[in-house]
Amino acid sequence: MTETNRIEYKRELTSELDIEKEVVAFLNYKEGGYIYIGIDKDGSTVGVSDVDDCMLRLKDRIKHNISPSAMGLFDIAEDQKDGRSIIKVTVASGIEKPYFKTKYGMTPRGAYMRVGTSAEPMPQEQIDRMFAMRTRNSIGRIVSNRQDLSFEQLRIYYDERGKRLNDNFKRTLELLTDDGKYNYVAYLLADENGNSIKVAKYSSLDRCDLVENNEYGYCSLIKATKSVLSKLDIENKVAATITPMERIETPLWNKVALREAVINAIVHNDYSFEVPPKFEIFPDRLEITSAGRLPESLTKEEFFNGISIPRNKELMRIYRDVELVESLGSGIPRILRAYGEDCFKFTDNFIRITLPISAHDTAHDTAHDTAHDVGSVSKAIRTIVTCIEGEIDRDTLQSLIGIKHRTYFRSTYIKPALEEGYIEFTLPNEKRSKLQKYRLTAKGIALKNSLTSNK
Repeated sequence: MTETNRIEYKRELTSELDIEKEVVAFLNYKEGGYIYIGIDKDGSTVGVSDVDDCMLRLKDRIKHNISPSAMGLFDIAEDQKDGRSIIKVTVASGIEKPYFKTKYGMTPRGAYMRVGTSAEPMPQEQIDRMFAMRTRNSIGRIVSNRQDLSFEQLRIYYDERGKRLNDNFKRTLELLTDDGKYNYVAYLLADENGNSIKVAKYSSLDRCDLVENNEYGYCSLIKATKSVLSKLDIENKVAATITPMERIETPLWNKVALREAVINAIVHNDYSFEVPPKFEIFPDRLEITSAGRLPESLTKEEFFNGISIPRNKELMRIYRDVELVESLGSGIPRILRAYGEDCFKFTDNFIRITLPISAHDTAHDTAHDTAHDVGSVSKAIRTIVTCIEGEIDRDTLQSLIGIKHRTYFRSTYIKPALEEGYIEFTLPNEKRSKLQKYRLTAKGIALKNSLTSNK
């Protein structure tokens, strides 16, 4: 592997090595890049003797010697090559170009760009043009409408990961504007705020029949994120296929892709719109909608090729600190691996990810095969599934089937259909409610479709 426009090799990190120049060049490059410490220019692996010390010095130099702040735009990790430890520095393209070495400012001595396999001084004319185009609606620059903020929840999440927030954490985590006021990042991460994320559930394929409308928020965005993940984990029910040899269980959505899609929507949402991401569950799909379009300098092709330009670098950095994000730029490839490019839809103001139940191969196959094995499904379940359209109460359903005895109806029809996952309560937390109704699950819908097509 040789050096390219996105790959740079360095034998070792020394005080004489201008590592800041290389990082700045990749920050200013539309595709970002990778710097490997412990590899010669000719591609030979020499390794790094003290990995921890080298990683610490790297982070310190990038953190303190580059402007605007590159925190949240780079990732440092140990890697292995030819049986030796090396260090991989992943650098994303920034949205606050031009980046420069703080010591020399926005001059050709401070600002660099990637040209072929080298970092070259950026002409002053280009520096001035980039500065004029710099994004102004960064949530790090927007002053919070509240300045009486507290961050006990944030401290707890850092403590859980063995990381202590010192007295200067507000500045270190970039929660303040240049003039020392809380910014919108601080507002989103505060113990109390007006931000709320909705998770809605519909019994119909459109948005007409709303059956649940949960809100998670008015608290730290991290806490809200964890609540959304927990809710969707509950909804990600396991479909099962019984074979002569084993019971095969598969969730409705790929768990890794689902988690990445949730985190991606929350971290990269354009909060300057004051519109939080939303999550909508339908019988055949999950739709995740976040505000904002692709960054101007990023094409769809580059996006799908794994090029990362974090919209909210401050949030990205903090989510990595508390280990909600594993590594820079890893989320989209994991979603694409499970669902492909077609699950993304881009508009001028929003990005939507659709995770279909029927389109995901393993989840679909499990539900599909279970539904089509009609012979293994009891006559009572087939009957009740055929009679349910939308939401229906017990008395109406019992009358449609023509059963007079309530206990017999419950034990023979309702209970088996619930236990085998063909129907579900509309009010799962209030099973004895007078408003309780039943609806088909995705598994029930698949069975009903199978019964209809076999007529």
